[in-house]
Amino acid sequence: MRWTATGLLVLMAFVFVLSGRYLDAHPAWGFVHAFSEAAMVGGLADWFAVTALFRHPLGLPIPHTAIIPENKDRIADTMAGFLRENFLTAQVVARRMGAMNLAGAVGSYLSDPTSSRDSRIRAGASELFVEVLESLDPERLGTQVRAGLAAQLEKLDIAPLIGGMLDAMIADGRHKLLIDKIIRWAGLVLEDNEELVRDMVSKRANAVLRFTGLDERLATSVIDGLYKLLAEVLVDPDHPLRDKIEEGLQDLAHGLRHDAEMQARVERMKTELINNPAVGEWWQGVWERVRARLIDSIRSSGGSGGYIGQTLGELGAALRDDPRLQQQINRFARRTAVGIATRYGDQIVQLVSETVRRWDARTLTDRVEGAVGRDLQFIRINGTLVGGLVGVTIHLVSGLF
Repeated sequence: MRWTATGLLVLMAFVFVLSGRYLDAHPAWGFVHAFSEAAMVGGLADWFAVTALFRHPLGLPIPHTAIIPENKDRIADTMAGFLRENFLTAQVVARRMGAMNLAGAVGSYLSDPTSSRDSRIRAGASELFVEVLESLDPERLGTQVRAGLAAQLEKLDIAPLIGGMLDAMIADGRHKLLIDKIIRWAGLVLEDNEELVRDMVSKRANAVLRFTGLDERLATSVIDGLYKLLAEVLVDPDHPLRDKIEEGLQDLAHGLRHDAEMQARVERMKTELINNPAVGEWWQGVWERVRARLIDSIRSSGGSGGYIGQTLGELGAALRDDPRLQQQINRFARRTAVGIATRYGDQIVQLVSETVRRWDARTLTDRVEGAVGRDLQFIRINGTLVGGLVGVTIHLVSGLF
């Protein structure tokens, strides 16, 4: 564009010289001459103005030229202030973030199996996760996690918590499923220990019953009666035994929440369980198995993301399809962005200002000229053409008067 604008200026100079030779040949040459003369003036003036923004015209130190290089630091501060006042205010950030569905966009991106960039992200996340797991000291980390869990459990009063959970289950009717499981569990226990029940009945029977063999029949009757009772309780939702079990659960929940003695017993049991070395060894084994399985699962995927990739995909699908989750994530992102703009806005604009200040004058000039120079060359072209039209107008008016 610079060559185009300069070429147009040279063309006007050529037309000016050529038309000056034929002014007496025809009155039309006067209009051509006036057009080219005024066009040269307009083109030269705009060339001077555009050039003066970035450098000294013809290398001459004319005052108020090379405006951008000479005022680099002031421009840096002005840019930073403009950015701070118009972009990094809490109102602007909140309004902009409020118009964005960030969670939905991220969800669509992560859940798209055809996205190669998404695949690279999943593979990179998987590789990073494996390296982190391998770099950790299994024994030390397992001990730290166990100690952290133990510390949190020691602070937690679990008796009222369990009591509240039981009350909530009973209020919602979910305890009925628990009662059904207890009954089925009792039936399985009875089935696995029939011989023990028979032996107990036989030992408590007198010699006459054992001699006549009635102890065996009595044990069978006892076992059959227990099976029948459990079956009746299981199929009858209004069975009296169910009421007794429910009453017992209510008493247990009330005791866990309000009985200091029961709460103290639960706390002692909790403390003994936490301090039991067997529990520590069990946790260490659980942690090491989980760590090994995670590493094997990720590596067996062949770098395609595996478990981590699947997890990211499921997370993306949830973000994409759940409006309530999107609303929560977007609200959190908006508040975070507003907080960053409020707390660190000055540091951000200071970074912009210092970066521009560190640029040398040539770098700043080249970057600004590269961004807007094409449009500035259009100013030169327009100045040349507009100047020519003004010259023709002046020539016409002067000829009339």
